[in-house]
Amino acid sequence: MPRLAVYPLIVCVLAVAAAVVSFVQGNWLGIVWVLLAGLASNMTWYYVKRDKAAKAARAGGAAKTV
Repeated sequence: MPRLAVYPLIVCVLAVAAAVVSFVQGNWLGIVWVLLAGLASNMTWYYVKRDKAAKAARAGGAAKTV
């Protein structure tokens, strides 16, 4: 997993934990944490897919030049 994808993954996990704590305390502001978790999750998938596509392009380019 690329390092750039690890950071939003950590944010996602922390946001989910904050949302759980917020809802357990009866605070409906936890919905903001849920939205942040969704955004961070999408960022994580984007960086993972981008890295996978870049690796495939490098492998495909190397195979064509050989």
